[in-house]
Amino acid sequence: MGLRVGLNGAAGRMGRLLVAAVLRADDLLLTAATDRPDHPQRGVDVGVVAGLASVGIPLETLENGVADTVDVFLDFSLPAGTLRLLAVAGHVPLVVGTTGFDAAGHEALRAHARTVPVVASPNFSTGIAVLQRLVAVAAAALPGWDVEVVETHHRLKADAPSGTALALARTAAGARGGELAAVHGRKGALGARPAGEIGIHAIRGGDVVGDHVVLLAGPGERVQLAHLATSRESFVGGALAAARWAPGQPPGLYGLSDVLAIGGVSPPGRSA
Repeated sequence: MGLRVGLNGAAGRMGRLLVAAVLRADDLLLTAATDRPDHPQRGVDVGVVAGLASVGIPLETLENGVADTVDVFLDFSLPAGTLRLLAVAGHVPLVVGTTGFDAAGHEALRAHARTVPVVASPNFSTGIAVLQRLVAVAAAALPGWDVEVVETHHRLKADAPSGTALALARTAAGARGGELAAVHGRKGALGARPAGEIGIHAIRGGDVVGDHVVLLAGPGERVQLAHLATSRESFVGGALAAARWAPGQPPGLYGLSDVLAIGGVSPPGRSA
């Protein structure tokens, strides 16, 4: 018997990919699939929801007792769905890829992580974890240079800027020993760019999975660090690695850099 996995947000774009990935894995066992209470496919076999054969697990809502059926919960839902999960998850380790939390949502995650291991990341691509490390190194090595972050996503993405863009900006600010002072886009007669400001810019259009570019601009030269995701499959490996890693860890709020043992990167969830 493998590690028992629950999926919250199982009918979403990432959720369907994760359903298929968990079912393919020899060491993982899908035992719960949940989504929002008003989802039109509620009660439908989650294998069918994911475009596969029936697997005998219906798409359900989160209920008390669901924690008894899983060893780890993967959450790729919406902020409201994550909060519902926190209310019923008990001491089950969590892997949270949901973005768009407000301050209260971030605090709820931090509070939950005081008693349960929680791996929270706005992006479970291993390439993004490496990009964070590169941004930290570059920002520290080039302290006087200006930093701008540009992210591009598909037209259906609900939140802006992306959680990944915010994490990259926080990484740059943290590498210089400060807090993030961000401006989101610019318009009007703003005057000269303030020292230490980090610009974050969101582009929405088409079916772009996720592009992130960090620009460091100095006198007479620029450095650009970029990650381009062409498929959501790139997020699956990191999410499953986190699901395998989280059980058995002490309580705390972790990031993908902890899972992959990439040094020098502050997990996005810790500063969210």
